[in-house]
Amino acid sequence: MMFKQTLNLVRAVAVVLLFGLSVSAGAHTYLVSVGINDYSAFPHKMTDLRLPVSDARTIASLYAGNTSVDYALLLDEKATSRRIVKAIKKVFSEASADDIVVFFFSGHGYPGGFCAYDGNISYDEVRRAMAESKCDNKMMFVDACRSGGMRVDRSASKRELNAAKDANVMLFLSSRNNENSIERANMKNGFFTTCLQKGLKGNADTDRDRVITAKELFDFVSGGVVKISDGKQHPVMWGNFSDDMVVMKW
Repeated sequence: MMFKQTLNLVRAVAVVLLFGLSVSAGAHTYLVSVGINDYSAFPHKMTDLRLPVSDARTIASLYAGNTSVDYALLLDEKATSRRIVKAIKKVFSEASADDIVVFFFSGHGYPGGFCAYDGNISYDEVRRAMAESKCDNKMMFVDACRSGGMRVDRSASKRELNAAKDANVMLFLSSRNNENSIERANMKNGFFTTCLQKGLKGNADTDRDRVITAKELFDFVSGGVVKISDGKQHPVMWGNFSDDMVVMKW
């Protein structure tokens, strides 16, 4: 039944990849991974990027290596604002309270949200879509220039800001609001995604208990990005969550 449901999701949102894997006795993980290089359809001129599609594929492949993961991968023209929200709602609706849901985005961003293939999508809209899931462990990984500004949308109301702060969603953002998220021609992924995937593979598991917590991940990724960027890029983690929040179980 789970396989049929996830297969239907592929047809419904035209995602590129979706795996329905066996459910283990532990927590199940649900991932929506988005990467956009091509911004030719964006409402105003936006520079195309080189590595976000590779970033999204890297994260999807990493999670697929776990024993109990369902994921959807949306790339370039498939990553419209409507399809992103629809995929989040459909994939994450399967999660129970003890599961883990992850939204990964690599592409352009703006203060308060993401730049989808065809237009802007606000952080609040993504957060509200994720809020429909019963899952307690919810997280966003965002690899975008000045993504730290996503924490505060200056146009948001006090109610919206309080809702974002109180939501059980961890935001792990690749850079401060005045920094670029750096990539090099000789690298497969941007600096943030490079360190993120290494950390999630197990390098961040400092106590070797096969469980990676929010604090372990932040310490590893932040230190790695600051080092390889020579102090030019500083990841930011924000939200209402515990240091011991489970990010990955192996």
